[in-house]
Amino acid sequence: MAAVSTSTPPSGVPVFDEKKDGPFSVPLETPPASSTPITSPPLTSQEQTKYDWLLERAKGWAEVPSAKGKNGPLTDNEKIWLTKECLLRYLRATKWDQNEAEKRLLETLTWRREYGVEDLTADHIGPENETGKQVIVGFDKQGRPCHYLNPGRQNTEVTPRQVQHMVFMLERVIDLIPAEQEKICLLIDFKTGTKRTNTAPGIGQGREVLHILQAHYPERLGRALIVNVPWVVWGFFKLITPFIDPLTKEKLKFNEDMTQYVTPEQLVTDIKGGQLPFEYEHSIYWPALMKLSNQRRAERLQRWEAGGKLIGESEDYLRGHAAHGVSGANTGSSEPQA
Repeated sequence: MAAVSTSTPPSGVPVFDEKKDGPFSVPLETPPASSTPITSPPLTSQEQTKYDWLLERAKGWAEVPSAKGKNGPLTDNEKIWLTKECLLRYLRATKWDQNEAEKRLLETLTWRREYGVEDLTADHIGPENETGKQVIVGFDKQGRPCHYLNPGRQNTEVTPRQVQHMVFMLERVIDLIPAEQEKICLLIDFKTGTKRTNTAPGIGQGREVLHILQAHYPERLGRALIVNVPWVVWGFFKLITPFIDPLTKEKLKFNEDMTQYVTPEQLVTDIKGGQLPFEYEHSIYWPALMKLSNQRRAERLQRWEAGGKLIGESEDYLRGHAAHGVSGANTGSSEPQA
């Protein structure tokens, strides 16, 4: 086998010579220039009014409610999470019912505290990913980061940490979402592994993950590409179908040619048609992912502080794409990117 490259792959459409350079084992940092993000239409006057109302409500929240002793004032991490786009995602998810959007936002803030989303560490979660059963690498044609799930690489027994692993990786892929983008591309390959032939999750665990995704990560799924679906997995999807939001169902694509949605250069070679020579090496990939995630978080925090530490800040500003935050002031901390 060729030596695994530890260097960071270039941005744009990568060009790799596997015979010369070997496969690589780190995340791609930026989408190719050829990607075309889907632009959200401007808010209508009615939508703007509802957003303004929700923003003022969020600014007035005295504390995060909790029946488990986790209540207390909003932390900086919670305030920075409450971006303009975050509020809009909850409004869209509730079909612009502003009261329901407020209720769900507070429920998610409570869940994030009680579940301990910010307390999940790489050391705690790392053993779950030693075989590369979840990988973030490459971008789809719209510039959404690709999050691969490989159930055939399952290496642990059913415990709460398996669901924590999913939450932890969702947080990491969100860290890697580029500017002008809000969503992710989920790629699930049910190809059987050497140790696991039944790759379907349990119905209870599946429902728990589905609830977390729909309740606390609304409007984050751009597309889910699912391949090598065995009959037992078809049965699993039939069982959970009644719990899947109709809009989410439309985003699920089963056993289709993935190169329709992800260019071959951005699709790993494990998938039919893929030309991206990625090979998972835990000792290389895991620290590289953590380093990139932490770097992106630190950059966003710096810009958020420079912009006035505002609830309702722009995500494009926080990601360094826009020179101005929602306050309109040029902080000098970021410049617009081409």
